[in-house]
Formats: sequence, structure tokens, C-alpha cells
Amino acid sequence: MRKIPPLFGLTILSLTALAEARPWTDSTGRQVEAEYSGMQGDSVLLKLASGQTVPFPLARLSAEDQAFAKAQASSPAAMPAAATATKPDAARIPLEKRTWPQNVIVPAKAVEIAAISENAADRKYVYQSEAFEFSSQAKLAGSVMKEVARTFEATKFLIESLPWGVQCKPPEGRPRFIAALYETRNDYIAAGGPEMSGGVYSSGDKIFKIPFQSLGMEKRGQTYFKDDNYSNGTLIHEITHQLMDDYLGFLPKWVVEGTAEYTEMLPYKSGTFRADGHKSGIKQDLDEWQQRGFIPDLGSLEKMITMNRDQWDAECETSEKMAAMYHRSQLLVYYFSHLDGDKKGTRFIKFMEAVYGQVAELRAFFADPRVKMMEGGRFSYPRDFPPPDRDPATAPFKNLSILIDERPYPKLAADIIAGYKDIGIKVMVK
Repeated sequence: MRKIPPLFGLTILSLTALAEARPWTDSTGRQVEAEYSGMQGDSVLLKLASGQTVPFPLARLSAEDQAFAKAQASSPAAMPAAATATKPDAARIPLEKRTWPQNVIVPAKAVEIAAISENAADRKYVYQSEAFEFSSQAKLAGSVMKEVARTFEATKFLIESLPWGVQCKPPEGRPRFIAALYETRNDYIAAGGPEMSGGVYSSGDKIFKIPFQSLGMEKRGQTYFKDDNYSNGTLIHEITHQLMDDYLGFLPKWVVEGTAEYTEMLPYKSGTFRADGHKSGIKQDLDEWQQRGFIPDLGSLEKMITMNRDQWDAECETSEKMAAMYHRSQLLVYYFSHLDGDKKGTRFIKFMEAVYGQVAELRAFFADPRVKMMEGGRFSYPRDFPPPDRDPATAPFKNLSILIDERPYPKLAADIIAGYKDIGIKVMVK
């Protein structure tokens, strides 16, 4: 059998390894041998010799393989029995069956707190909830830590409940997402926290860093208490970045910030997001912005949508300009989620599903045994086995055509103006 390059990082398997295995080829010519094991939304399930079943976007396969998969899907008798036993990823439900949630309530089990270790001399106390590990510089009562964890876990549950299809997965090699809690702002800044920030997600070490004050915690005597009147908005914004870390390199900057602004704007209290309150959320945000003198103006639509990272940074040279860019991003994400086309967010959902394909491709690459992880986030791989495209000049824009959908930018600008007009909001777009 001739040697062929692997498809999205999966190890080459022998044809005899799987009884019904066949070669599958992606749009770049890379191949893998696997067994058809059903469909999940717009992805085909490929079963490997190891027994692992991996979803891969149908649209990224060759025309021949797409036709084969569609034929298999339309013929129940031809579908392997194993396919019916495959438990689908909850985020990969068919696109046409995804709906926008109403109240999103974090499960009580997710915020059960376990104290893992306590070391007063090192000022290190480690606590765990279902999906997060918290390293604190001071000992926290279980009830206080539970209140902190509730916002983190609720945000994760919200993001996975939205029809964007985001699958929140901790960094490779870690069972949980990591958050570091600092007792003072000086401690926070010494750990790398920006001086003017209330908290930050560091994509370099994959750690969310935040001082106690930004968690609404204050010291009374020798004990820290949670201030129930504290706003969690900025916290939710940064948690969203942490939970979507795998996606950030495949999204235009306006989507990165717009999705975080979207989750931040939703009404939230004590572990419950009013996801169906998105319209009141966007209007309240606009009212607050207009009181501060901000005019809902997206400027040049084409420039905003196609802006690369360097251009974004240039536009955010002051805190005021950065805030305006964040709000423009929020307006775009809200439009594509609720006002575009059928007003069900169909184009945006399809766009995010295509981005998930890029994420799945990269995850499969790092799961391949030929890829060796090293210190500092570096990794090595065989020369003939390159990683998927992560070039910031190209990777974030590969799926923009799904959103634009052949509309000239003046037409899209008119659609955005009309969409917001329908809900009583005036925006300006060029």
C-alpha cells in the first residue's frame, strides 16, 4: 500500500484494520482510512481502528467522499450498527434542530466544591468544581468558593447551550480549566495582570487571572465574603475567551470580542442566564453607551469584518477606541445571531460549525502520537506531517463567505440597518 499523507492528523491505518474501512480524502489531498459510522449534523463520523469515532466536516471532504457519505446516510440498511450506538456530542446536534435557549441554569452538581490542597506558607489553596480548578492566595470558605465557581460554571453551561455549537474543552493535558485568584491587585499585577484591567485570560499559559476585588470579594476581619451587588460582566467576558480558547485563532477579532460581549450582555443572576433576554440586553447596553456619548456606528463594514489582528490593534490605540471596537463587535454578532436572514441565526450557526471543523482538525493533529509537546507551549512534528493552517492572516477568514453569502457589502450594510430598525434601534453603517 502506498504511503499517503494523513487526513487532519489521524494516524494512517491498514485497510485490514477495519472490516469496512476505506480511504477518506480531504480537500487538501490528505487521507486517512476509517469506517463510516454515521452523521452528526454537517459532519461525518469516521471510526478508527482504535475504536475512537471522530467527527469531520462533510464540506471539507473530497466530492467523491461527500457523495459516498450522503449515500450511506440516506440508506439506513447501509449504516454500520456501531453508528447507532455512538453517543453524539451534545454540541453537534443537527444545525436545523438547534434553537436559542431561554433560561440557562447551571446544574447544582457543577458547582460542588472540593478542597484539593491548602498551604498557608506558600499562600496556595486549590479548589475544584466540575470543569475548573481555582488556585487562591487565601483560604476561602466553601460557600464563598461556590459563589465564585458558580459564575465560571454557569458561563460554560451557557456557551455550550447556545446554538453556536461551541465545545468547551480544557487545554491539552489538563483535566480542567485553570483560574488563579490573587488576594491583592499588586499580587495580580506581579503575576502579569495588566494594570488597568480587572481580570485577564492569558492565552499563553491558558490561565484566567483575577484579583479578589474583581470577584466581588472583600475582607471582613479574617474572612472573605462575596458582595452580592457586584456586577459579573467583565468576568463573564473573559471567561468566555477562556472557554473558547481553541476557537480564537480561527475567528476574526470582531467575532472573538463580539461573542464575549454577547454573553456579558445577557441578564445573569446566581447561576442563571436569561438567554431569552438578549433583546433587552442589547437595548440596555445601547442606552448606556449613548448616555456616554457613543453613537451606534459600525463605520466601514468591509473594513470591520475583514480586519486582521494588526489592524485591530491599531484601531484600539486608546481605551475609548477599544471600547468602541468591542461594542461594534457586539452589534455585529448580535445581528448575525438574531436579525440576519431568517432571524434564527442560521448563517452564523453554519459559520461557527465550519469553524468547529477547523478546531476539530487541530485537536486531532495534537492528539496524533507523532506530535510531541514541549515546554512553553511549543511542539514538534514530522516534516511531512504539517499542522493545519493557523496563519492569523488566513485561518480566521476561511469561512467568512458563509456569513456574507454572496452579498455585496453595501447590501449587507442595508440589511444590518433594516434588521436593527425592526427592533427599534438605529445604527449607522457604511
